[in-house]
Amino acid sequence: MSSSPHDPAHDDRDLPPGDLQEVSENVFAYVQPDGSWWINNTGLLMGRTGAVAIDSCSTERRTRAFLGAVGAVTERPVRTLVNTHHHGDHTHGNHLFGGATIVGHEQTRAQVLAAGKPNFPGIWTPVEWGEIELAPPFLTYTEGVTLWVDDLRCEVRHVGTPAHTTNDSIVWIPERSLLFSGDLLFHGGTPFLLMGSIAGAVQVCEEVLAPLGATTIVPGHGEPAGPSVIDDVLGYLRFVTDVAERGRAAGLTPLETARETDLGEYEGWLDAERIVGNLHRAYAELDGAERGAQIDVVAALRDMVEYNGGRPLSCYA
Repeated sequence: MSSSPHDPAHDDRDLPPGDLQEVSENVFAYVQPDGSWWINNTGLLMGRTGAVAIDSCSTERRTRAFLGAVGAVTERPVRTLVNTHHHGDHTHGNHLFGGATIVGHEQTRAQVLAAGKPNFPGIWTPVEWGEIELAPPFLTYTEGVTLWVDDLRCEVRHVGTPAHTTNDSIVWIPERSLLFSGDLLFHGGTPFLLMGSIAGAVQVCEEVLAPLGATTIVPGHGEPAGPSVIDDVLGYLRFVTDVAERGRAAGLTPLETARETDLGEYEGWLDAERIVGNLHRAYAELDGAERGAQIDVVAALRDMVEYNGGRPLSCYA
C-alpha cells in the first residue's frame, strides 16, 4: 500500500505560484508546482495582435495568477482559449477570460456542463475554489481545427479515442516540434485514466504522440520534457494492465489488488493512489466495457481514499 508522497495534514508548506517558461519563441508553458491533484499546466502563445491560452486552472485564485503572469509579458488580450479536455483543473477558470473565444472538442463542452461545479466532499483535502462559473467551449469541433498565431500554425487535434478522458485534444506546433499534450502525459506524477481508457491511452501514446517526433513536450502536469516522457507513461500503462490481469484472475477487487501491488519504480510518482482508479478502469475493460464507458467513479474515488489510509487525498490547489 502506498499513499501520496505529500500530506497537507503534516506539511504546512505553501506551494510557490506557477511561472511562465518560454519553451519556444513567444510560446510559454505556465508550470504550476508541484503538478499534483488539481495543479495543472497551461500555455500561452503570443501574437502581434493578441494571445492564445491553452487551458485555464482549477480555482479562481490560480487562474487569476495565470492571467497576472500573462499580463506581465504582454499587453495584448487573450483572444482565444483552447481546452484540451473537460476536467475542472483545465476549465474551471474559463469564465475569467472575458471576451475570449473558448475552443474545445464537442464532448469537452458536453462534459463541462455535465460535471457542473466542483463538489467532492471527503475526497480531497479542502480547496478554496473561489467563484466558479461554468464556461464551456462555445466553438467546438469533432476532429480538430487549425489555429494561427500570426504565421505560426497550431494544430488542435482530437486524439480519436478515449484515453485520459473521452474528449482529449492536443495542440501540436509542427514548425517548432512542440507539443502541448494536456493530461495525456504526466511528468513525475501518476497518470489517471479513470474517466478514459487504459487501452486507448496506450494506443494514443504509440500511434498519435510518438509519431509526431516532438522534441519539446508540455505535459498536463509536471515540468516540460523531451520525448522520453511518452515512454515513461507507456511503461506505467503497461504495468497497470499487467497488474489488472493478475488481480482479476486471482478474484481480487481493484482495491485489494492495489494493496497487494508493489509500485516499484512508480512509487515515488506523485499521487500514487491513482493506481486504484486506474485498476477500476482496467477491470472494466477486461470485463468487456467499451473505452470510456461509464463506470462508478464515486466508488473508485472512495476506494482511493481507503487506499490512502482513509484520509482525503492531498490537494494543494
